[in-house]
Amino acid sequence: MMRILLVDDHEILRHGLKQLLGEIFPDAVFGEAATVVQARAMMAGQLWHLMLLDINLPGGSGLDLLEEARRNQAGVVVLVLSSYPEEEFAVRAFKCGADGYLTKASVASELFVAVRKVLGGGKYVSASLAERLARVIGLPAIQLPHETLSPRELEVVRLVAKGRSIKEIAGELCLGEKTIATYRKRAAEKLGLASNVEIARYALQHGLVD
Repeated sequence: MMRILLVDDHEILRHGLKQLLGEIFPDAVFGEAATVVQARAMMAGQLWHLMLLDINLPGGSGLDLLEEARRNQAGVVVLVLSSYPEEEFAVRAFKCGADGYLTKASVASELFVAVRKVLGGGKYVSASLAERLARVIGLPAIQLPHETLSPRELEVVRLVAKGRSIKEIAGELCLGEKTIATYRKRAAEKLGLASNVEIARYALQHGLVD
């Protein structure tokens, strides 16, 4: 059973995160902490699989808490979700052991992609920061989810994002509908997305369609 700890001093944000993450982890157990002291108590009493962590917290820094989690929470995956711009704090967060960094201005679909990426063992940052992080802290080049798609899978994603149905795509590419459905399923799994709406939103965000 997935155990997720939400560490943020805004109750409304924690509530929203629970609703969003509950869509992809319906059986998850959630813990909440609004301060560094509360977060330490939650970590002392339970091991967590995933932590969503703000940097600016009452009672201390989320980055200090991140380093403590790395020492005391074996196997925990930490996604920093902060109002601070990436260029100011992302490098520091990764040096402290973060698995991913998102700003609070990110949309829900990007949160889904980031969570699936870090739980799969990868690192997540926005496309604009990936190259800089690789250069500054020596990470291997961070591969965006759509970069793992085959040419045909990418083509199907682009057409789905343009509103084409499976039948229409099959006709356009001269392939069977079952084959197109398989390409779409594989692409959706690689992107960490489920619906056509999510696929379209991702494609627009990453410039895969006009």
